Parts: sequence; structure tokens; C-alpha cells
Amino acid sequence: MDRTACVEIAALPLQLLLRRRPEWRDGPVAVVDRDKPQGTLLWVNARARRSRVESGMRYAAALSLERRLHAGVVPAGEIDAAVTALTRRLWNFSPAVEAAADVPGRFWLDASGLARLAPSLQDWAEALHAALAADGFAATLAVGFTRFGCTVGARTARTIQVFVDAEEERGALRRAPLARLDLPVRLRELLRKLGIRTLGAFADLPPEGIRRRFGADAQELHALARGELSPGLRPAPWHDPARAVFVFELPEENALRLLDCMETGLRQLLETLDARGEALAELDLRMLLEDGSHVDERLTPAIPAREPRPVQELLRLRLEAHPPACGVLELRLRGHGAPAAARQATLFQASGRDPDGARRAFARLRAEFGNATVVRTRLLDGHLPEARWDWEILEGPTAEAAVAAIARPRDRGRLPLVRRVEPRPRPVAAPWSGAWYPAGLDDGPVEELLGPQILSGGWWVRETTRAYHWARTRNGRWLWVYHDRARDRWFLHGELS
Repeated sequence: MDRTACVEIAALPLQLLLRRRPEWRDGPVAVVDRDKPQGTLLWVNARARRSRVESGMRYAAALSLERRLHAGVVPAGEIDAAVTALTRRLWNFSPAVEAAADVPGRFWLDASGLARLAPSLQDWAEALHAALAADGFAATLAVGFTRFGCTVGARTARTIQVFVDAEEERGALRRAPLARLDLPVRLRELLRKLGIRTLGAFADLPPEGIRRRFGADAQELHALARGELSPGLRPAPWHDPARAVFVFELPEENALRLLDCMETGLRQLLETLDARGEALAELDLRMLLEDGSHVDERLTPAIPAREPRPVQELLRLRLEAHPPACGVLELRLRGHGAPAAARQATLFQASGRDPDGARRAFARLRAEFGNATVVRTRLLDGHLPEARWDWEILEGPTAEAAVAAIARPRDRGRLPLVRRVEPRPRPVAAPWSGAWYPAGLDDGPVEELLGPQILSGGWWVRETTRAYHWARTRNGRWLWVYHDRARDRWFLHGELS
């Protein structure tokens, strides 16, 4: 009989936030959709719930209940990357893994035919649970016979639950409290008023009228609880990275011989991927050194490569820019594939800039100077000026950049002035004896002061009141300064140039 397992990493975004901010673990914590007083709480931990802080509240309302509440934003891209990494991790235990589309952190695995991996399903489940714990994730796990049964088992289990037979699974389903399931709040409250608190009591209701009285979600849950609906597993396609390993009898220090081994391994990876109809999207390189340390590098070609030449150039640039500190004992290459798209050659060459050439230039920059070399600003919805933007790594030329490269801007005459902001406000001397030298003696005193412009807020974390001014020095520099009333100090925050 087929077996199915469900892994529930409860509140995955909250766990990601606590991994980023471990000092918050002992206090009330929440994940919000935006870092503003009117932001909505998406996930909260147990300590926050003890203070009656619940998901769906506004951040300001939650702070009125628990002043010690810490909150942070977890971007969707970070959640997606974690789900992808966890899917790859779970592939070590089953070749068929499906990640839930609507619940981040929930996964289903095909647990059939795993007798060669572990003596029993209990041992297999314990090994899987220990691997997730080693990665820093708190998870529950259930192994059952149906997808819905093991999902409910994972939601209600303390750690691991393995159902021996289908009858045991059905009994656990009937005893499952509705409060532990993902039900809409309105439906749960309505069922509670009717005295229905377990899944079995809900399944005993006559199916006629469920949709009309409780809605479409309740009708689907009712069919699942009665066993009338049994969706199958829809696993993500399994991609096994192509690998090549070189072991040296003596520590290898010659860069040319190392590069030759890398190119040989690269050809092996490309042949393996080409047999699958894939191209090389990412190349992981690990060098084990004679001093016991290791060097990890990741190279990303401009477009998934089917030929070795573009990746060989990236390998050479990375090896020249970051040579190993001592001899190499072992060289490991791992290639991640992507579907190889057939590209048709065009009859006529388009005029203007070459987008592929721009992508190749980005790939060479990242290979020689590191993957975090090229960055761009990203606007944020913050309160303070320094919280309204951040740097993000630019993986390659964007569509906007391509349009800007082809566009022909008109001559606007005199260029506008630009306010250049300091990465962090810098303390400056306060006015004294009627003179003020915020930029030092060489620029002379301030001769004109415009303002103030009051910025006040941040009471939901730490109240801030700033009085911003534009200050013109004798040498003609326009400085953007402010007075912090709480600390009674002046700061230089930028300059007009």
C-alpha cells in the first residue's frame, strides 16, 4: 500500500526571522507585511499569543497589548528561496516531494518503497526530523496513507507520528481538534457555537447544505474528512546536480593545472546535463586545502550554458582573482541544470546594444570580483530617511536597464542637483558663540540656514524627533543636517551636489 508523509515546518517565515534575529527568541515576536504602525501581523509566536496578540492584528494594536513585541518583515523572495532549499533537502529522503502552494513550510513526500533507506518508516521519519533540526528548523512529521490524513497528523503531532494502518489514521482524523487545523476564523467560530470541536463531529454532519450554510471551503474540508475526496501527490520535478570530483596525490598549487582539471570537470558536467536536455545554470566549486580548510565558490553564467567556453572564462577570472591560499587536495564541481531553450538564429541583426553582451559582462564582473559586486538601490516603505532605501544585489541587467540603454534622452540643459545621503548620519559640532562649522574650519561657517522641517515618529519602536535644515557654508556647500531632540545632538545626513 502506498504511504505518504507530511512535513510541517510551522510558521516558516517566523522561523526564518528568528534565524536572522536570534536575540529575539526569548520574547514575543511577529512577522508583519510592512514595517509601519498600520502593518498587519502575519505570524506570531507562542509568547506573543499569551499576551492576546493574534495574526491579523495591526502592529500598533498589538503593541498596545505587548510593548515588548518585536516585529520584522520577511520578503517573499526569502521565503521562496527557503522553500526551494528545503525541497532540495527533502529530496535526500524521497525522490517525490511537493511543496504546498498556499502554506509555506508544508511538504508532502512519497514514503513508499523506502525499506532500503531505513529499517522502518519510524527510523526514516526520525532521520528526516533530525536533519531538519540540524538545519535549525522546528518541524512535525506524520506518515500515513492519505495526503489529508498525514497533513492532519502533522498538524496535531508533537514531533513524529507514524500510522500503522489506515484504521489508526481514520481514528486520529476523527479525534483531531478543529482548533489545530487551517480553518477560516469565521468558519471555526461558527462551528464552535454549534458545539462542533473535532473533525469527526464535523464529518458526521449531513453533506446536504454544507456549502450553502458554511461555504465552499467547508464543503471541501467535509469531503476530505469523509474520505470522499483524496487528492494525489503532485511532486516537483527532481533535478540531481551533475558532479565531478578530482583527488590529487600531492597538494596541487599550480593554477594552470587546477584550471585544466576544472575545465575537464566542466565538460563532464555539460555532457551529463545535455543528456537530460538541460543547460548549466549554476556551477558550485569546492576546493579542499591541505591546511584542512575549504574554499567554496559559485559561478552563474549570463545565460544557461551548453558550451564550455563562457564558463571557462568565468573559472579563469575567479581563480586569478581568488587563488587558493595553499595546495589543493580535492576539487569538487557540482552543476545545477535548467531546461535548455532552443534559440533560433535571426536573419537580421538588430541594431543598438547587445543584451547578451551585457549579461556576459555582468557574469565576468561577478566572477572576478565576487557575486555581491554589482548592487542597486531598492526603495523601502520606511519612516526615517535612512530606512527608505537599501542595497540589493543585481544578478544581471534588468529589462529597465535595457530600455534605458536604447533610449535617447533629450538634452535637458542644466542638470538638477542631487541630494547625496550618508550611509549613516555623522555627528557634527553644535553651533557655538554665534558661529557654526559643521563641515570643519576649511569650509567656513554657516552663512544661510533654511528650515526646520520636523520629522517625528517611530513611537512604535523608539520615538524619534528630528529638525532638518539646509545649511550653506561660506565655500558654497549645501549640507543637509538635523538636530536630534532626544539626544540633543547635531548630525550631518547628506549634501546637495
